[in-house]
Amino acid sequence: MPTSSRFVVAVHTLAALAVNEGTPMRSEDLARSASTNPAVIRSLLSRLADAGMSTARMGSGGGSMLAKSASHISLLDVYRAVEDCEIFTLHRSAPDRNCVVGKHVQDAMRPALDKARQALEDELARVTIDDIAAEIARRGGFTIPWQA
Repeated sequence: MPTSSRFVVAVHTLAALAVNEGTPMRSEDLARSASTNPAVIRSLLSRLADAGMSTARMGSGGGSMLAKSASHISLLDVYRAVEDCEIFTLHRSAPDRNCVVGKHVQDAMRPALDKARQALEDELARVTIDDIAAEIARRGGFTIPWQA
């Protein structure tokens, strides 16, 4: 089954905004960095703006910036802002209730999936965009804000 890359591209976008702290970035530049289409970035930025994470400055020299401190944006916040589905989904069609496995498989799986979802959400809540940006800067050997 295909998976969405919205979350990873949204984190990439917010990390770029954090690294370029206070300097508006055009969707074309963000798209080039993430190797995607500017329309994808604009769609994500719209969702992130609705969630209070990004803002746009219009006009010459305009672009997107963080709407709040990168240290106040968790990866869980980002995930919830851009993803439309649950981390785990059960069967698309209900299993056969006349089958001994089909009748009980979802109830048997649910506790493990709930624990795994909670562990993932706990980890995503612990990491911020600031953490990601700092790690990028460390790996790249530069300081934030980055100077081209």
